[in-house]
Amino acid sequence: MAGTEHRYGCIVEWQGNRGDGTRAYAAYGREHEIRGLGKPSLPGSADPAFRGDPTRWNPEELLVASLTQCHMLWYLHLAADAGIVVEAYVDQPEGTMRMAKDGSGHFTRVVLKPRVVVADAGDHPRAAALHGEAHAKCFIANSVNFPVECWPEIVSA
Repeated sequence: MAGTEHRYGCIVEWQGNRGDGTRAYAAYGREHEIRGLGKPSLPGSADPAFRGDPTRWNPEELLVASLTQCHMLWYLHLAADAGIVVEAYVDQPEGTMRMAKDGSGHFTRVVLKPRVVVADAGDHPRAAALHGEAHAKCFIANSVNFPVECWPEIVSA
């Protein structure tokens, strides 16, 4: 698999033309839809701080979700390979973005906070250690220019 390229795509369609297009900054909606072949659509918008719809996903949330998904999927793979039975996994990550004076911004960090339920209490140390390996293998974490931290909690069923 080394050297293999994978390509990913989607369709993002703006739905916020309220009749005048982008004639003025406050005149258009930030609503859009993210679609993929054979997948359910995701309703997207801008962050509410940037005139977005708070009931839709914004790009910043989706970036944090991507990091979380990638880490979780690697973790579950590594746990299975290590013979650790994971019975539940939930994460409530937090991403921090800093705004610049010119209106641009950048993420300064994302903290993953997975709570992992394992079948055997004796597996706690190994289960905790797998988070470091999952982080090292995560495609998304390896692609961003800010720290991604992981503060796991390991508990038994």
